[in-house]
Amino acid sequence: MTIIVERDDFAALVDTDAQLSLLAAGYVFTEGPVWNVAEQALYFSDIPADRRYRWTAGGGAELVMFPTFKANGMAYDVERRLIVCEHVSSAVTRFHADGFHEMVCFHAGGRYLNSPNDVVSRKRDGYIYFTDPDYGRWNDWIGSQRTTQIGYTGVYRVPHDGGEAELVSRPGEFEQPNGLCFSPDESLLYVNDSPRAHIKVFDVADDGALVNGRILAEGIGGTIEGGSPDGMECDEFGNVWTTGPGGVWVFDPVTGERIGMIQTPEVCGSLCWGGPDLRTLFLTTSTTLHSIPTVCTSAPLPHY
Repeated sequence: MTIIVERDDFAALVDTDAQLSLLAAGYVFTEGPVWNVAEQALYFSDIPADRRYRWTAGGGAELVMFPTFKANGMAYDVERRLIVCEHVSSAVTRFHADGFHEMVCFHAGGRYLNSPNDVVSRKRDGYIYFTDPDYGRWNDWIGSQRTTQIGYTGVYRVPHDGGEAELVSRPGEFEQPNGLCFSPDESLLYVNDSPRAHIKVFDVADDGALVNGRILAEGIGGTIEGGSPDGMECDEFGNVWTTGPGGVWVFDPVTGERIGMIQTPEVCGSLCWGGPDLRTLFLTTSTTLHSIPTVCTSAPLPHY
């Protein structure tokens, strides 16, 4: 069984007969998928292998960058430029269509960031929000082993044109903040915490600050081996899709109730929508890449 329906309205999001399709295999640990609308292509990371791949329906998966500074999460900004979280450089970087590569930010308060992990761009003003756990400083497998300078993990934002990162969460509010996503109208920002196995939701103030943080859902695994909240997306209706034990868990944004699940054969690290009509859900599943058709589509993309 691939689809587990726990509430009747989940069938309006995913056909109960939908099945996973294996798109590519042979990786160390896949992560950070992002869909390029103009190219009709999926980009994704293999963090330990230090590589970036590009997948298309006609050409399959091809290597497009090595090394990548153990890159992880990716997104497109409002000008359709690729934003990348890099573990080794402790930076958020940006790639232009002509190949020009620039640093968006790498420090906060005069100290190096830990290891930026996941990133989103706000359509309203172009601000870039990202999580900064310290996973990329644990060892050389997913980063570069070294001590931290900041002393805590957090969620940051940086202006569209770059600059110093601004902490928008409280020090100590998260143990390891990981995936994040906006609600369809960008009035809410969801951030999950992998070891605490929960999702927090914040109201986004007019000035972009995060206020009124509260827990939406909890008990979502919590171990690296068994699965935990990691990559996360909102669909067009505001439902929250996150990785968890056994695959992808889908939550009601009001009640926090789990309404359904997509099972995957390996630990699922992240997910994103793509395809011609943005109704294909791509899943980075450890050593593999999978997809599954959905009835719903993603929340509006900042560049689309």
